Amino acid sequence: MYGNWGKFLRVNLTTKEIKVETWDEELAKKWLGSRGLGIYLLLKEMDPKVDPLSPENKLIIAPGPLSGTSAPTGGRYNVITKSPLTGYITFANSGGFFGAELKRAGYDALVIEGASEKPVYIYIKDETVEIRDASHLWGKIMSETQETLKKELKDENIKVAWIGPAGEKLVKIAAIMNDIHRAAGRGGPGAVMGSKKLKAIAVRGTKDVPIANKEKFMLTIREKINKLRADPVAGGGLPKYGTAVLVNIINENGLYPARNFQTGVFQYAYEQSGEAMADKYLIRNHPCFACPIGCARMNKLPTIGVTEGPEYESIFALGSNLGISDLASIIEANHMCDEYGLDTISTGGTLATAMELYEKGLLKDSELGKSAPPLRWGNTEVLHYYIEKLAKREGFGDKLAEGGYRLAKMYNGEQYFMGVKKLELPAYDPRGAEGHGLGYATNNRGGCHIKNYMISPEILGYPKKMDPHDISDDKVKMLILFQDLTAIIDSAGLCLFTIFGLGPDDYRDMLNAALGWNLTTEEYLKIGERIWNAERLFNLKAGLDPKSEDTLPKRFLEEPMPEGPNKGRTVRLKEMLPRYYALRGWSEDGRIPEEKLKN
Repeated sequence: MYGNWGKFLRVNLTTKEIKVETWDEELAKKWLGSRGLGIYLLLKEMDPKVDPLSPENKLIIAPGPLSGTSAPTGGRYNVITKSPLTGYITFANSGGFFGAELKRAGYDALVIEGASEKPVYIYIKDETVEIRDASHLWGKIMSETQETLKKELKDENIKVAWIGPAGEKLVKIAAIMNDIHRAAGRGGPGAVMGSKKLKAIAVRGTKDVPIANKEKFMLTIREKINKLRADPVAGGGLPKYGTAVLVNIINENGLYPARNFQTGVFQYAYEQSGEAMADKYLIRNHPCFACPIGCARMNKLPTIGVTEGPEYESIFALGSNLGISDLASIIEANHMCDEYGLDTISTGGTLATAMELYEKGLLKDSELGKSAPPLRWGNTEVLHYYIEKLAKREGFGDKLAEGGYRLAKMYNGEQYFMGVKKLELPAYDPRGAEGHGLGYATNNRGGCHIKNYMISPEILGYPKKMDPHDISDDKVKMLILFQDLTAIIDSAGLCLFTIFGLGPDDYRDMLNAALGWNLTTEEYLKIGERIWNAERLFNLKAGLDPKSEDTLPKRFLEEPMPEGPNKGRTVRLKEMLPRYYALRGWSEDGRIPEEKLKN
């Protein structure tokens, strides 16, 4: 095989058994790798009804066939598991250097099963794989964990993925962190890792990924890199201002959420924009492995020194969605989330739920604790106080640690949870981009934007500009294309931001050159469709009810946007959803026909 090694590691933390298993090119042509290989293994080996925090749940960490190569952004990996937050599939994606290192160690995936009785970490150096004691690491934050392991292993080049105190405490919105500030965050995979008493995975890889035609591959790669550098977003806005370049754009288009999505316009958006960050705090860009874009920001604050981030989503979640404008406070809060190992989107979404419950009188001061700051919009004290309490499950933080949906349910205020399938929503109000809203409702991991990024055509004009309030079949077809294509990009081991400059044919070219295949674009998209349907099947077997769960919060369906360019708008989901099912080839009730599953 080329691109893929044709082997993966299986580590059982209960029995301490470690073995290498193989898979073949026939399977690769069905599932490609990474996210695709992960869902294939979960469906084959695990009952989707298992308790996500039980030893029976499996944690699959997988780079793709282009991870560890010179393909642009070829450093991504996916974590595939059953989410403790949603009860359904999650496939959390992360960049940095860890994914490339795991691939260069000679493995297409690491399958972790069972659970240890005491804290452990996994050490991988090419063929050497060991389960080691991690009692001395338990309780440590991000920076302490990495520093300790590098000294212990006497290797400054070691790449580490780990959980912080949040994952150890089984916080349902805990992330798996790597390379200090990169996160596989959505859906609580850090809690799954914590339930297995697995503190960290330290990897050193020294091998070159096998490429079918190196000369052709390098020529193809240079062409694609040049296309990215020539693109105004991938080669201009993102390198200059990072993902926070979106703050002003999304706010001006009237879908930048503020105060728990009560509106789509935030008065102080510019103060937390990429432009403001570059002016006040930016030191330099910090690209991931093999990335020609370099969107990550290294910032410096007097209080904490140098840190990475925050990204656009984190600025919204810890800023406008809480009514907070102060960028320095947001940067510090983002740093805290990284240190404790928390998904910033879900952290902000949960705090926003709490703040609206407080605003509506359902949550009282007496429940917060004597020294706790009031949960008022714009109160920066909320960030640093409650993030620590949440990560440690202390006081009211124990309730926050369950995520926004369960918190809202505790106070009979489910209508104030802004999420889908129990996953907190990211930084786009769907009343300003209705195709994006359909994407939220149908996403396999819940309230997620990145697996069906309809903001690209509806707001940014990629691959073509579409009216954000068009709900025709063309819009639904574009959503399906984005969902299938993103499954391919994830499974290849690349970053979604490459869509700013590259199209389906470009991914086909890179994969064919690396793998030695001759598949058409349509055949690759068929792989993406297969992955999407397999994830949907997992959810249906886990208990998904399409009628009640393929939906949006009532706020977006019944409450018109109060101001801005989208004033008076709601999401016409009922008109789009049946056509989505039909164009997917599913039944009217959102289930997958048997003949469809055979493909």
